[in-house]
Amino acid sequence: MWKTSIVALLFGASLLAHGQQRPAQQVVQWELQVLRDGQQIDAFEGTTTVGQARTDTHHKVVQHNVGCKDQPAGSIDLARTLTVSPLRVEGNDVTLSIEAQETLEDPAARQTDTGCKLPPQPRQVGASHPGLKVPVGQWTSWTIIDKDPTLVYRVRANLTNGANAGSAASAASGVSTPSGVTTASGVSAASAVK
Repeated sequence: MWKTSIVALLFGASLLAHGQQRPAQQVVQWELQVLRDGQQIDAFEGTTTVGQARTDTHHKVVQHNVGCKDQPAGSIDLARTLTVSPLRVEGNDVTLSIEAQETLEDPAARQTDTGCKLPPQPRQVGASHPGLKVPVGQWTSWTIIDKDPTLVYRVRANLTNGANAGSAASAASGVSTPSGVTTASGVSAASAVK
């Protein structure tokens, strides 16, 4: 009798386990534009599952004419590394965590005592936003540096599954205009090291 009860219990547990399906993981398609003094200088995009992270690094090596003879010398790698992680989807908002590390050139022209050109100095900037809320399909702006130079990230996110799949596909193929820009609110931190 007890053997039959155990078999029935195991069979019932098995049916219950098969009857419960985990909800599908939400997948977010995001775009991030980097604007320096109002001009787009870089762009990142990715498709990332909620709870996962994606890290990308872009490099731009620049070289300047320096010295009294004004000749090319000393290249600088202007690297930009971003980690984007969709944290959650609530209604029509996607919450993203964004970590950024940038190497920028100091815009000030420097010279030696005798008037010879010196190369621009690299400047390290780090920024973190633990919860940037982005309305689905709309651009949201996050200011990293206020001036000298101004550095702003514009972010847009769409869902790639469920009811918003069609709007995500059309938004990804269309050209966007800045008319749908939302200013980001929330906690952000930026630091610069010279």
